Amino acid sequence: MTQKNTLRAADHLVDLLQAQGTKAVFGVPGESYLPVLDAFYGRDPDIRFVTCRQEGGAAMAAEAYGKLTGRPGICFATRGPGATNASAGVHVAFQDSTPMILFLGQVARDMVDREAFQEIDYRRMFGQMAKWVAQIDDASRLQEYVSRAFRTAMSGRPGPVVLALPEDMLYDDIAQPVAPAWAEAPRFMPVAQTLEAVKGRIADARAPLIMAGGGGWTSTGIAALERFAETQGLPVAVSLRCQGLMNNSHPNYVGHYGVGTPPYLATLMEQTDLLIAIGPRLGEMTTNGYALLSAPVPTQNLIHVFPEPEELGRVFEPEIAVTSDTQSFCEAVAAWKPIDPDLFASRTETLRAEFERFTVPDSVPDDPLAPYFAHLADVLPDTAIVCNGAGNYAGWLHRFYRYRSPGSQLAPTSGSMGYGLPAAIGAAICAPDREIVAIAGDGCFMMTCQEMATAVHHGLDLTVIVIDNGRYGTIRVHQERAYPGRVSGTDLANPDFCAFARSFGAQATAVQDLASFTAAVAKARATPGVSLIHVIADPDFLAPGKTLSNMG
Repeated sequence: MTQKNTLRAADHLVDLLQAQGTKAVFGVPGESYLPVLDAFYGRDPDIRFVTCRQEGGAAMAAEAYGKLTGRPGICFATRGPGATNASAGVHVAFQDSTPMILFLGQVARDMVDREAFQEIDYRRMFGQMAKWVAQIDDASRLQEYVSRAFRTAMSGRPGPVVLALPEDMLYDDIAQPVAPAWAEAPRFMPVAQTLEAVKGRIADARAPLIMAGGGGWTSTGIAALERFAETQGLPVAVSLRCQGLMNNSHPNYVGHYGVGTPPYLATLMEQTDLLIAIGPRLGEMTTNGYALLSAPVPTQNLIHVFPEPEELGRVFEPEIAVTSDTQSFCEAVAAWKPIDPDLFASRTETLRAEFERFTVPDSVPDDPLAPYFAHLADVLPDTAIVCNGAGNYAGWLHRFYRYRSPGSQLAPTSGSMGYGLPAAIGAAICAPDREIVAIAGDGCFMMTCQEMATAVHHGLDLTVIVIDNGRYGTIRVHQERAYPGRVSGTDLANPDFCAFARSFGAQATAVQDLASFTAAVAKARATPGVSLIHVIADPDFLAPGKTLSNMG
């Protein structure tokens, strides 16, 4: 039998994904990439197409997969409406610095620029929310484009890439290609002279602080960060929703800069004379509207470590700018001998004690939700992955839960609602041996609740906890501050969440007190499959210790 010396473009595309180690892709089927769907046929378990119910959920699940693996999460969506839906997940990947590739169906090449059915110019649409946007018109160049997409998504500051696939191109036959090379993220070691300057600034400091954050971290880099902090006696805080970058039970970990930064951390920043920012962009939420640091020249001496030079000095001028990936920098400084740890250690102990006091439920007496999240921290294993979207409920989670292992927090620094459930799906596909919990407000959950069908359909094990206060809580807080008593557009009418979950085949329990919550959590953890816990929350509570009645 004569061996075929040509290959269909769609088959070549899936081969390329497999060659880069892709085990799962997320998407909603569409006629614009029908040959690709056909190319996935019979490939289980080597590569799995995870059918989702809306492209926004699919893209968010792929983004979460990319966060956990460090390699691009892959999403497929059809042209036009599919692309616009998927853009929600692309924006998350961009602001969260997560490697991701979105493949989009496109009109046939002979129909371009006619406003054909569902046609969109993706370069214009995604130009400001992706690292690279391209269209593959020549099937013989698929390997070139896909290889570049993987490398671009992982290099420097990681982020999303968008590739458009004209539907007729996918049917083309090409010559049998050469096997592709494995794409890796390049590492950038800081130069010795710069490292000596950093060491000198630490030696001269009296109140230094490390702030870790951003994307592109590895387990190796996190371990090196902890060694660096331990050896030098330095306190470590993290930027917005990057709590999983360091074990929250570590004695050098002192807290989280983000929405509602606690007073002790605000004071810490005022008193810090040397800020070593490793990985964060120092964006709006982390810096409390660019107020914690003065722009453009901070009062603190700033050492800023970031993998792309264009970001260094973008808002805050650093005294020392270090172009380096976080792993290479942390490994280099972790090898140093102690500089003056005794000078810093007592201050770090004091800050750690402040963190401990702030994060126990007793710090907000009579708060009904604080014990719920403290209980989760007590019973979930260190390796559990906790996912959430955006909403005021996250204030309780971020304050009272403790993240204790790499990848244990999946939360959008972009502030995207609806992220928690799709992220849990991505996590359950990626790490089926870890416990997965998604936490969402009622408004947040309803934005991607259709993905309950995805979770049940694919036989995933995960628990969804819905905190139901009958409103868009975060917006209500802003509303009460700016226009007290003038409620407009923030009240919600909700379904019976338990009945909703059961309609998909999930188990569900409604709870109204701590005892029933602990029982429901125990049942969910012991029961395979998808579980939902409906927490009926006191609508008067807006944030930990803050209520409508005491806002004035």
